[in-house]
Amino acid sequence: MQRFDMIVIGAGPAGASAAYVAARAGLRVALIDRKTFPREKLCGGLITGRARRHYAEIFGHEMPFDPQDRKTTVDFRYRGQPVGLIEDAPALCATMRWDMDAMLCEHAMAAGAQDFTGQAVAEIDRDARRVTLKGGAMLQYEVLIGADGVNSQVARALFGQPFDRQRIGFGLEIEARGAHLNPAAPIRIDLAAAQWGYGWVFPKRCSTTVGVGGLLSENPDMKQAMSAYCDMLGIDAADLHVKGQFLPFGDFRKMPGQGAVLLAGDAAGLVDPITGEGIGYAMQSGQLAAKAALAALSAGRPQTALSHYRRALRPVHRALRMARLIRPVIFLPALEPGFARAFRRSSTLRHEYLRLMAGEVEYGQILTRLVLRLPRLGLMALRARF
Repeated sequence: MQRFDMIVIGAGPAGASAAYVAARAGLRVALIDRKTFPREKLCGGLITGRARRHYAEIFGHEMPFDPQDRKTTVDFRYRGQPVGLIEDAPALCATMRWDMDAMLCEHAMAAGAQDFTGQAVAEIDRDARRVTLKGGAMLQYEVLIGADGVNSQVARALFGQPFDRQRIGFGLEIEARGAHLNPAAPIRIDLAAAQWGYGWVFPKRCSTTVGVGGLLSENPDMKQAMSAYCDMLGIDAADLHVKGQFLPFGDFRKMPGQGAVLLAGDAAGLVDPITGEGIGYAMQSGQLAAKAALAALSAGRPQTALSHYRRALRPVHRALRMARLIRPVIFLPALEPGFARAFRRSSTLRHEYLRLMAGEVEYGQILTRLVLRLPRLGLMALRARF
């Protein structure tokens, strides 16, 4: 039996951030992941200003990017038609999760976290505060952090299921390559490429990440939506590997754990319900979970970790609630055409969307401005129907 102050299951952005913060503070930390790193991960890999700020706050330096990875031109589309090209957007950085997650995991190990990557979890015994690995090793913990993604084994142990299928999102993605693809092309966002979702094209140095995602309940045939999107883009995806993954898409857990067991990142549903961005929230929640564990352990009361964590997460949950209030205006089929027209006509609206992605404006400010626009958008929707 090996004993640790904190065990983290999942070594992606949330888990690596939690392990790094705790290990730097002097805790004995075990970092477990069933995969070895580098590993594949469905994600557009677009790093927002908000995510870069959280990275710098946690790891003490700017996230490394080559100049050619920085994108400042965004092409917005609605059903394939242009609705706005912005050439001076706040910088968004394109990365491969293969590289980024391996880097974050290395940071955690360098800080002192013990490496248990490449080892799957066989059992989580909450009463004994013990994690048993499939190889037979048994690890004891005071605080456990589940950062093991949307299909979280820790969430399943706590709540019986990792997510609600009626509220979950789903995405499909490919890495397209070929001479006709331009790494210097603008980022492209296609509204209505999926129901209650969108399509994306993120050009990178080695490939172009192409995907569609939306609410699973509203998209019974996401494969067809993906095929149609690739056809529209002129990409032959017949022989390309298609990755699929559930996406929390704003369906966050109001109770992100129990006692000394905490959930972070996708396992806690911390994904923006409009942009689908989750890397920033993953790193932030990993940091907050580790700090909650530190507070609980320093008081000799590991079972109070959740109460510390819930208080720290309140601003994040408040922002996600506001985003869910706004989401119907963008994705509701009756309002979608009106929103697209408003988006085409208003450079202010387009810039506000990008400032939101960059973390320069928050959902509370967006919600206040949107309320003033609702009567106009409603009238446009009625005109479209009649």
